[in-house]
Amino acid sequence: MPNYRELYLQMMRATEKSIRTLVEAQQACEEMILREADDEAQQETERRT
Repeated sequence: MPNYRELYLQMMRATEKSIRTLVEAQQACEEMILREADDEAQQETERRT
């Protein structure tokens, strides 16, 4: 008979790992977007001066 508790725990660990990976990817993308926006703002400021 399968150990359902261990199967459940294995699924939960994999789910948590996947969620962490997705969150890290989202944060990295958000940082790139913010960095690009900052660079564009800085370039615009430099053009005006």
